[in-house]
Amino acid sequence: MTSPLEKLSGPAGPLRQEPPDAKEYAGLMHSGLTRLADAENAGNSLESRFDLAYNAAHALCLAALRRQGYRPAKRYIVFQVLPHTLGLGPGVWRVLSRCHDLRNRGEYEGDLEIDERLLGDLIAACKAVVAGLNKLSPL
Repeated sequence: MTSPLEKLSGPAGPLRQEPPDAKEYAGLMHSGLTRLADAENAGNSLESRFDLAYNAAHALCLAALRRQGYRPAKRYIVFQVLPHTLGLGPGVWRVLSRCHDLRNRGEYEGDLEIDERLLGDLIAACKAVVAGLNKLSPL
């Protein structure tokens, strides 16, 4: 039986199969956890905290995907496949999807409209990803 991740890999798919690498996984985890801790530092500006939390989320979700033996062709897919990499539902990936859209608007149009509530939701989503990763056996 073909897994959902396998279905997304192939010549034109957004994923390609690549064996997991323990060193890469450890680096992504370190990056994600460090950025998440910095995002929680209220001494940083709201915009900086959002950037840190978004990039933490991306690194952690990428770690989950790489652990499964896949590499993404586009950034966004790491959030879309969370139900298949960590079993996380729409409450998490919808927040990450919204933040991805806001991040792109900020990067490409200079329009970054965020508030404390959205940042809190993003940090909570990151923590859900971390909890999911912590339930997995060591790589």
